[in-house]
Amino acid sequence: MSVETTQETTYLELSEEGGRAHKFYEVTVDGTTMTIRYGRIGDAGQRKASTFPDEAKAKEMASKKIGEKVRKGYTPAVRGARKKRSVSRRQVMSAQAGGASAPVGRAATRRAPVLWRYASGSAAFGIFIDDRLCMVGNEAGVITSLTHDAQVVQQVRLPDGVKCIVADDAWLYAGCDDGNVYDLSGKVPRLAYQISPDIDIYWLDIHDGILGVSDAGGGVVAIDHEDEFLWRRQGRGTSGWMVRCDAAAVHHGHSGGVTSYDWRTGNELWHQSTGQVLFGWQERSTVYAGTATRTVVRLRKDGGREQTYDCDAPVFSCATAQDGRYVFAGDNQASIYCFDEAGTRLWKLGTGCGAAYSMQYHDQRLYIVTTDGSLACVDASEEAIRSAERGSVPDVVDVKAPAMVETLTPSTTVDVVDDSSGGIVVECFEEHGHLRVRVVSPGFNRSWRVQFPKGIRERGARYVVTEVRESGRGGFYRAYGDIHRLA
Repeated sequence: MSVETTQETTYLELSEEGGRAHKFYEVTVDGTTMTIRYGRIGDAGQRKASTFPDEAKAKEMASKKIGEKVRKGYTPAVRGARKKRSVSRRQVMSAQAGGASAPVGRAATRRAPVLWRYASGSAAFGIFIDDRLCMVGNEAGVITSLTHDAQVVQQVRLPDGVKCIVADDAWLYAGCDDGNVYDLSGKVPRLAYQISPDIDIYWLDIHDGILGVSDAGGGVVAIDHEDEFLWRRQGRGTSGWMVRCDAAAVHHGHSGGVTSYDWRTGNELWHQSTGQVLFGWQERSTVYAGTATRTVVRLRKDGGREQTYDCDAPVFSCATAQDGRYVFAGDNQASIYCFDEAGTRLWKLGTGCGAAYSMQYHDQRLYIVTTDGSLACVDASEEAIRSAERGSVPDVVDVKAPAMVETLTPSTTVDVVDDSSGGIVVECFEEHGHLRVRVVSPGFNRSWRVQFPKGIRERGARYVVTEVRESGRGGFYRAYGDIHRLA
């Protein structure tokens, strides 16, 4: 005898004035399966399904989830009645792009020695450079990886625009306009952190599993490896274009300057007025703030002001050679600068491909991503710069992606395997209403948790991962490489 089931769906929304929360939460029970869908209003959102022993248990859990959201201010709503809010974009216009309100300043008359440039297709903020690869992430959500000799090797398409790409040891993450952070360390990207649909990410950084996020409203939040808020603070200004994390603090740059917070408690450690911060960089003992007041300001990590580097226009981005031996800056008129540590300007040259939204120095080359979507490689060696100042620069190699480059999208599924040989087994379990992951293979501390993708967690499931590494801070592991579900 068949048992008929009925599908029940509850749709809730939380929408606040002033551009803050604007999110939905939907719970559907279909027989023994409960499906939760949530995200920003107007988006498809994230989806998670759970199976229960019987329909009554599924409805009981659904009622619990709905009650939790109602207590937080969610109310029943009609899907589609409220419209999607637009994502904030950088308001400071590049003078090269014809911004009428751009501050007056003299653009560079000589061009920098650009060796190659790759056209990503739309304005780009995200950049990551290491010994192997050069990566650019743009507002279309596309991340392209190239070798240092400009060969395109891979493309990844994320669900929304890429604000930044950051590394934490062997792990690589991309923060996106959809409020999520994706792990790029495996063969396919996976959801690592779900910040919150009401947080409009401007920038993020990560240190030893602790994620710092700054947002459009000037807020800053610290999130642990389990994707749970450690603390959240409203900063001293708006437009948080800088956040840099280290072992002791989260350094937040915004319209009012730079404020540093203890990463454990969120207590303010110090504040320094610098002018509106448009970008930030850090070295071991210093932080650098690129400002709208045409300077890069170097601060000690105790808040002391050390040096100012004067540019001719608002500074979109900055970077340094190791330990600050050289300081680089990019302004809103598509010029890039180099200073010595003491603040002396050594050179100023034009990019030829838009203003640099982000930059990174690596092995005598300066890499920039720009307002026109380029990833450009600049020869920053002394000989190349001297030649450029005389007007002699190499011919630029324009790089295009091959037609057949593989495009990957974030995955919420895993392959099932019967054999755990050659891998480490982890299991998903429930603890105080949260799904956790721990290692069950011998040789690991079973009391420690594993940082593991959210989208594929399922109570009672076991997974085989390529590698598990201990966090430098201690107290948790990280899954690395391929992930398969164990049958």
